[in-house]
This record gives sequence, C-alpha cells and structure tokens, in this order.
Amino acid sequence: MFRKLTVIGLAIACTLSMSSGAFAEESKEKPRGSTISWPEKQALPSFSKVKQLDVADVYNAPGDIKLLMATLQGIVNRVEPRIYLLENKEEGKFTWLNDLNVPYKVRDDYWQIVRTYKNEISGIIIYDPKIPDSVNVATTLAGLKGAVVASPELAEKLQAAPYDLKVLNDLQGKFKDRMDAYNWQYENLWSTTTHRMLVGLSPYTSVRLPDNQEDLFKVVAEEKTQERDAKNRQVYDLDLSASLGKSDVYLRFADAFPQDGWGTAVHEVTIKADGKTIAQFIPGTPEEEPFLYDRQSSQVSEGSGGHRFADNNRYFIYKFTPPANTSKLTASVEMWNQYKVSVGNVQPVSSEQMEPYGYLRDYAVANQAMVFWLDSNVPEQKALFEKILSDVKPGTPYLGWFNNDVEGEFSGVEITSNHGVYVLAADWFSNLTVFSGTKANKAKAKAADTPKLENKIYVTYTFSEGDNFQYNQHRMRILWDDPNRGKVPLNWTSSPLLYDGAPVMLNYFNETATDNDLIIAGPSGAGYFYPNAWPTDSFSAFLKQSYSYLEKTGMTIPYVLNRVNGENVPLSDAHAAAYMKEYKASGLFLSWEDRHGVEIIDGKLPVSTIQGMSTVEDGKRILADAKAKWDGKSPLFVSLGLLAWSLTPSDIAELQASLGSEYEAVRADQYFALIREANGLPAKP
Repeated sequence: MFRKLTVIGLAIACTLSMSSGAFAEESKEKPRGSTISWPEKQALPSFSKVKQLDVADVYNAPGDIKLLMATLQGIVNRVEPRIYLLENKEEGKFTWLNDLNVPYKVRDDYWQIVRTYKNEISGIIIYDPKIPDSVNVATTLAGLKGAVVASPELAEKLQAAPYDLKVLNDLQGKFKDRMDAYNWQYENLWSTTTHRMLVGLSPYTSVRLPDNQEDLFKVVAEEKTQERDAKNRQVYDLDLSASLGKSDVYLRFADAFPQDGWGTAVHEVTIKADGKTIAQFIPGTPEEEPFLYDRQSSQVSEGSGGHRFADNNRYFIYKFTPPANTSKLTASVEMWNQYKVSVGNVQPVSSEQMEPYGYLRDYAVANQAMVFWLDSNVPEQKALFEKILSDVKPGTPYLGWFNNDVEGEFSGVEITSNHGVYVLAADWFSNLTVFSGTKANKAKAKAADTPKLENKIYVTYTFSEGDNFQYNQHRMRILWDDPNRGKVPLNWTSSPLLYDGAPVMLNYFNETATDNDLIIAGPSGAGYFYPNAWPTDSFSAFLKQSYSYLEKTGMTIPYVLNRVNGENVPLSDAHAAAYMKEYKASGLFLSWEDRHGVEIIDGKLPVSTIQGMSTVEDGKRILADAKAKWDGKSPLFVSLGLLAWSLTPSDIAELQASLGSEYEAVRADQYFALIREANGLPAKP
C-alpha cells in the first residue's frame, strides 16, 4: 500500500506513567482567546462547539489566497469555529458541511470574510516566493503571532484600507535555501511552539492540476497489461515529430495503472533530431539534470545503473529543445512495467510552478505547531528531522505526510516510530479546526452472528487507507455512499482518532453502517506505526494507553503494517504479545501485499496475513489459486486487502457474485471467530 495508496507510524516510552506518558500535558501557554481543550490523556485537541459558519469558496482561488484564508481560519477558529473553507469537491463541496447541521452562509467574496475578522488579526507574515519552504516558516510564525500569511502582492493589499494590517515579519531574502529556513526555525521558534504535535506539509503542493493539463499531452506509448516484474523491459523507439513546431518538446512519463502503485520505470533516454543525438542520459546522473523539467514525486534508484520511476498518479517530465527546422524527432527509451508516455509542445504546469495551499494549515496555526517538510532520505534533512523528533514526548502525533511519497513514507514512518511518534496522514484534510468542534456519539457495535463452521473457503475483504485522515474525509465517503455497499460483508479500516479530530465523520459512518459493514482500526491501531520499529520496552505502554480509542469507537480489530528498512517483516514475539495483552483482539490482520495465510501466535493470537488486490481480476486470480491448492477437507481462510483508490463495494459485489458456493464472505469479527473455532481456541481472547 502506498500513498495514493497510503500507510503511517507511532511509538511510546514504557517507563512513563499514565500521568506523564503519551498525550501528556505540556507547559506552553494557550494562544490569547483560545478555547481549545487538550486534556492530558487525549490524543488530539478539542475545539469549542460549532454554532454557525461563514463559508468561503476558495476551490478555484489562487494559492496565496488559499494560504491567507487557511491561516485566518486558524486564528479565528481557535477562539470559536466560525470559518469554513470549500477547497475540495471530491466527495461534494457541501457534503460534510451539510452533515454538520449548523447554520451557515456562503460568502460570494472571500475578502468579505477577511474584513469581518480583521480585528482578530495581529498582522501579516510575508513569505518569500523564491524560497518555497519559507511558506512553512511563515505558517509557524502566524500561529505564534496570531497573524495571516501573505504573498508580497497580497501583503500590499492587506496593508491598505480597509484592512490596515501591519507587517510583522517579511521573510523575503532572509533564507538562502530550505535548510537555512528550517535551521533558523528550529533555533528561533521551536522552543515557543507546541510540542504536543508536529506538522509536516509540503510548502507548495498542486492538489488539483489545471483542468486542461491532460489535454497538453498526446499518448505515444502505453502498456496495456499490469506488468510488475520487468518482463517487458526493453528499448522502445518513439516518434515525437508530431510535437515539432514550437521551440520546446515535453516528454511525460506516468503510470498506466495508477490504482495499484507499481508505476513506470525508465533507465535510459536518447533523443535524436534528424538522426543527431541531442540528449542522452541515465536517471540520477548529472547528464539528466538539464532535461528534467518536473520530477514531481518520482524517485531515482541509486548508482549509475539506476532508474527513475513514478506511481500513484505521479509523473515526471523531460524538456528538450530541438534545433530550428528539425523535421524528425525521435526518442529511444529503455523502460518497463506500467509505462504511459505522452508528448506535448505546450508548456505544462510543473511542480516548481505550483502554488501554496491551505488544508491542514488552519490546524497548525490554531495549535501553534511548527510546520516543516524534511526528507528522511537526505542526510542533512534527516538529521534535523530526528533532532525535532527527539525533543517531543512519546505518543506525540505527526500530522501531514512525507517528502518523496512511497520511499519517503517507508523511511519516514520508520523514523517516527523509532522516536515514539505516530503519523496521521492529514495534509489534504480540510477544516480540521471545524470538525474538531463536534462531539462523538457512543458507538453501537452491531454484532454479527458467526456462521456454522464448514469446509469452505472463508473470505474477508478489507478496504485499505484507514490510517489516512483525508481518506476518511474524501475517498471513504465516496465508497461508503456506493449503492451496492451492504451486499457483501466488508471491513473498513478507519482512524480511531476521528473520535477527537472529526467526531461528526465517525458518527456518520457508525450510524449508517449496514449489518455487513465492520469498521476496524487502520494501521496499526490508534495511529499509523511499524511495531517492530521501536523498542519492545516502550511498545506495551503505548498500546495500553491508546486502546481506549479502539474501545470508544468499536474499532477493536487492528490492521497492522510492519516494516523495517522498507520491507514487510513478521511481528516479533514481544510485539505480538503486546497486541494480545493490551488490545485484547480476537485476531489481527498483517499486511504483506503479495501473500495470504493464517498463523496462531503463541497458540493464542490468530494473525491473518492480508494479500493486496487492486482489481477484480486480481481477486479472482488470488481466490482461484487458493482453491487450486486447497484439499477441501478443512476450512480455508483467505484475507484480501482492497486498494481503496481503485476498488469499490460494487466491484466486490461483482467479484463475490462470480464465485462458487464453496466461497463464503464474512466480516472480520466472524472471520476470526471461525479461525478460533477451527483451531480450538476460546471464543474470546
């Protein structure tokens, strides 16, 4: 599972008592006027009750406007949630707003909202457009000073009537590069920010590409099958002549099957104009750099024999300038896996041109958190990241995400886990300062009768991504509203920490669940972490303290991700024992992506390895293979992980309808009850 596939991390110190351990109080004073409540043993803060809202539609607004409005929202909402931003329409612009069931008024002019609340703003922090990471430093300063963040252009407007705001900090020219910005922030601001949460956000992120971005490119080569083992690796000859006519030609490499996270891989590129080589390089070498227009979130393997690849709706673009009057332009590309190659001669938007954005920044500002964006795969950045992690108490949440997507996720989650910090993917979460002002209803567990144990193939289907706060807000809501939900038993991973962060969402899922829906804890419990990645003597303490969230939400079956050095590994005996003792689970899922099976740990805990699938055909193939190896003399248990970005309840209804009577789909609680019965274990752990 990866980030448009996603997963995430956590840890804690065993030696700390319940009064001084995870979620502990901290000595920082509240911002002036703040009504935020954050009790000692509470994972995330609670905001005051939402009563009514001024709504600004910033979906199509420039990036600096989104940034301005998000930082204003943080200042205003820490006193009382009053501002709501429409910045995403994936699940519908008004879907969750209407579910809040409070009066609201959509302001046609977002500047009207700025005028309404200008007296609550202490001033302006100006970021430096030449140093993108100054956006994060400016966000941190805004939280500390009760200010808004503005581009140089917006700052001029805000200083004039009717706003009359003064400039508190102008960061233009202050920093020479990103590390200079973050080192200054650590040395000068870290001690005054909250140490109860960390926030990791990209300074410039294109959440929504321009509507015509795809129209700028013509596909010239595309793999039609889901290749994952490099058997299609070869040199492909491409004719790019149709894109001649303007000075520059852009060659884009993307994933032909973005739903499964495998992507395209490119080893060597040669470009010829009328038979003469004008570019030849291997990714990761100095020769590549002059032609790399947009690396987006692509990754490069190490060494001169490496390759560049992209997955999960990511891409990378090369730019070439053929000589004038060139009549034939060709490319020879050594590539493999799920490639999709497009060419265009109109300049596309590159990641370097992307604008700042709002999203989680309201929450960072409201809580006076320090915002940064450090790559754990770059030594200098990793050193500062670990220094920050070492300064916080075990059980501290890291909200946001990591640089370099998949590779960044694996190393980032492992490092945070090493330091007792858990991750909540929340960088695309909207209006967290509003949703934290709602209250959770008591979860009513809908118990399911366990079917009679027979010699069948028992299948349980589990949607991925539940560790991911914005998945709960966006994609999960879309999947949940699928008209075929409820036809087949499904397990839905979700974050137990919605109990604090977005209770109204938790209420919606709980109250509209059918008897065939079971919500379970996403990786790897109350937060995303790799169990084996931190010391065993600190692990039980965290599970014990965080278990209350599983109890309160009814998500008592955990889905666990466990990686070391980027590789899936089995749970150690000590970590498995901690799950048995502290989570009291009837069983747990362990993700492995490419295999399934059941193991009884210490003769007590059923651990079912989940095999991932991204298409209906994947599921049919896995289940047919399981049947072919089954002797039919005893029950067989198969757990399938559903890639939430590509599969829907309708897909699973189609898959299940195609199976014979020897297959029976069950919920996770039924699944583990049957496993326990088949292995002579007590019905309850």
